[in-house]
This record gives sequence, structure tokens and C-alpha cells, in this order.
Amino acid sequence: MNDYYVDLHIHIGRTASGKPVKITGAKTLTLSNILKEAVQRKGLQIVGIVDCHVPEILDEIERGIALKGWREEREGGIQANGVTVILGSEVEIYDEHCRGPIHVLAFFPTVERMRLFSNWLKTRVKNISLSSQRMYGTGKELQMIVKQLGGLFIPAHAFTPFKSLYGKGVHKSLTEVFEAAAIDAIELGLSADTHMADQLKELHRYPYLSNSDAHSLLNIAREYQVIRMAAPTFHELEKALKKEEDRTIVANYGLNPLLGKYYQTVCAKCLHPVQAMDERCSNCGHHQFITGVFERLQQLKTNDRDQPERPPYFYQIPLPFIPGIGPKTYQKLLLRFGTEMQVLHKASIEDLTEEIGEKLAHLIIQARRGQLAIHAGGGGQYGKIAPS
Repeated sequence: MNDYYVDLHIHIGRTASGKPVKITGAKTLTLSNILKEAVQRKGLQIVGIVDCHVPEILDEIERGIALKGWREEREGGIQANGVTVILGSEVEIYDEHCRGPIHVLAFFPTVERMRLFSNWLKTRVKNISLSSQRMYGTGKELQMIVKQLGGLFIPAHAFTPFKSLYGKGVHKSLTEVFEAAAIDAIELGLSADTHMADQLKELHRYPYLSNSDAHSLLNIAREYQVIRMAAPTFHELEKALKKEEDRTIVANYGLNPLLGKYYQTVCAKCLHPVQAMDERCSNCGHHQFITGVFERLQQLKTNDRDQPERPPYFYQIPLPFIPGIGPKTYQKLLLRFGTEMQVLHKASIEDLTEEIGEKLAHLIIQARRGQLAIHAGGGGQYGKIAPS
């Protein structure tokens, strides 16, 4: 058995020919750049690319297998340049049961299965070449085709206010939209952690994933998990989610939820924090609010005592969040220590001080220990490290 660093929610901004895929994704977020970033800077062994339903991306993967020495594993997944790619798709559903858009992730073992899914999906979306397209059909219909093709089905960023299962305030249970037995895991999102999610008793049966939802190269692995498997393949991942044959999620690493974009409830106009859901904002008088993840889970919670045994959840503050670590310092750290994970979790205070000075070195160590004060985020703005 080996432990693997895994981030299963990475978008593609552009195809190799320059065509847009994730409109809000960076132009540099190409498949080839993701593979380099994952190995050389982030230290990941498995990445989930969630725009593989796009025909041009599938063509690019097949060219990599034919011309670049990439290999499709017998147990699923693509071995490419030292990292395993799990073929995924993010889909938006919005049917009469949803009462609001919900994003979900579907993963498949092979290019052939993803081609079949892409062909099915293109008859139900307006543009198969773009990311996160709205599917005309039901959530249960989507689950059915995913399971028929041997895939994994995971609600994405399940608690954020927009485009999530629980976020808009209209659903109290996942069974209103999905078949509970056909869900393989729950993705927490940047503004929630294990303890927060476990306030919902119906989620106790599922493993939790902490993924980056990266729209840029820099944000890859801002959240990830360590998973114990015999090999970095699709079917080993499937076993780990089911906790079969000693395969398991060992630990989740994610932002302190306070740093997330939607942790606290804020005014929809001025983003001033809301202490109580009054009729109007105390700062600007506006009457609409964006409900934060913390508040939403307080509304939904059904259990706060008998929580299941979970892997530990370690708070991680990505280097770009730490005051004083700009692009030059970031590059300097990578040149010295190799990957971001080495800096965040393993580099000694002495080595860090030697490279970037005592003040920044202590900030990194404080971040590692969870000792930095944080101003909470909300309404689409990330939280910030409080000045020391």
C-alpha cells in the first residue's frame, strides 16, 4: 500500500488549440500545464480533470497515449508524465426537483467510457465543448447513466450558496434530488470542513473529499486528500471511497473554512458581515443577503453529537494567502524545497529562515500549526490572514 496526494477537481481553461473550456478558467490552465504543475510544483500523484467530456480534450488525451508515451491503466486512469489523470466531468442539473442549479462531478475509468458519456451528454446540453454545462434532464437520470458506465458520482462543493446541493436554502435532504445509494462521496468545498458537514446525519454514510476546484494553476492543490491505495488507478480510488481491502482516505487537507469565499453571511450589496438575519443591512440598508455556509448548516443540522469516525482534517493555508509571499518569494521557495507541500508541511524553521527570513518563516510555521488569526470570508470574497 502507498499513500497518494490526490486533488480531484481541476478545470481546464483552454484546449491545446486555444479554445475556451472553463470560461472563468485561466488561459494557462491547459492539460499539459496541469500535468507539469501537479508533479513539479504541487507534489500530487493523482489529479481529477473535470472537463474531460469535451471532445477536443479527449482527442488530446488520445494523442498523448499514441505519441507521448501516456498509458491507460488496466484498472482505469491515464498515467501521464508521472501523474495519474482520473477522467471527470462537472455537470449542472436544474430540474423540477432541484429548484436551483446544482453542480455534480462524474468520473469514469477509461477514455472509451468517457466518450460514451460525452456522446450521451451532448444531446442534453447546449455546448458539449464547454465546462459545467446545464444538463436537460434529472439528477437521477444523470446518476443512472454514470452508474451504467461504471462511474463515480459526487455532488460538488455541496454547501456553497450558489450551484450546490444544500446551498440555496430550498433543499433539506439530498433525497429530494438524488438516489442516496448512487452517491459515492460528498465534496466539502472551500468553506466547510468535516466537522461542519457531519452536522447533517444523512451525510454520515459518505466519505468526504476536499478538492481545490482550481480555475488557475496556482490554485491546484489548495485542497486535497491523502488516499491509501495499492496503485494510483481509478478502481483503487473506488475501493478507497468504499473503504474496501484496507484502501481508505487517510487525511483531508483544506482551507480553514474561515478563508473560504462563502463562510459567513453577508449583505448582497456591500458584503458587510451580517450578525443576525435582520430585514436590512446595518451598513448600507440593503435588504438581501448571501447566506454563508456556517449559517446554512446551522439551519440544516440534524446531528451534532454522534459523529462518525473520520480521517483527520488538517487546515492548510496556501502560500499565496500568507502576507508577504508574492510571486518572487513563492518561486524562491519552490526552487529550494521542490514542491508547495514540502514548504507547507515539512520544511524546517531553520531552512525556511535561511531562505526567506525569520518573519516569513514564522508565518509559515504558524500557518502549519493553525496559529494565525483569520478574518472570515463571505459573499464571494476569500477570508484573509489578520495582520500580526
